[in-house]
Amino acid sequence: MRLQIGLLLFPDITQLDLTGPYEVFTKFPDCDVHLLWKNLEPVAAGGGMRLLPTARFADCPPLDLVCVPGGAGMNRLLNDAETLDFLRRQAQGARYVTSVCTGSLVLGAAGLLAGRRATTHWMSLPMLAAFGCEPVAERVVVDGNLITGGGVTAGIDFALRVAGELFGAETARRIQLAIEYDPDPPYDSGSPASADEALVAAVREAAAARQGEREEAVARAAARLGDG
Repeated sequence: MRLQIGLLLFPDITQLDLTGPYEVFTKFPDCDVHLLWKNLEPVAAGGGMRLLPTARFADCPPLDLVCVPGGAGMNRLLNDAETLDFLRRQAQGARYVTSVCTGSLVLGAAGLLAGRRATTHWMSLPMLAAFGCEPVAERVVVDGNLITGGGVTAGIDFALRVAGELFGAETARRIQLAIEYDPDPPYDSGSPASADEALVAAVREAAAARQGEREEAVARAAARLGDG
């Protein structure tokens, strides 16, 4: 039987959170990759790129792997009953439950992270604790069938790790070579550990409104889970 992989696609998604793993997943043998949303209308990602869902929640087959990317639009999903119910249903039978960047917070809001270890974008990492999760500041975190990737570009590392888990290291290495994934950034400022303090402060300040909205949505989602 063919492997069924589903990536959540939603308005104001960070497209690289989705398209990075997608590029790797589509290289898997005997695999179907679905882009999932509530309807089949084009979805505008952050920055304006328009992406087309390939299946609705209602039509989605049982998934072997479900993946939730991140982006500013995931704030609204933290208390979106339709999306959270869909994720809970699919997670029950999935071989792997996964996320990239702040998609892990959506898994948390669905009640799928309690007692687990996970990661997310560095600015949102402490928020995972609200869902009973242990936040881990690593590029990719594997906890049983839960695999989470850090911010944005970590999605490729994450997907290659999934390839290794499913098909072995040789297949993962072949995919890595085929896509020439050999990062050599021109600046050493890709994490708060390597960037200078002024730069970290400036990036935090630029994201303050979005992060404040996210903290409030996380608090509401966590309270709802507690009430349940």
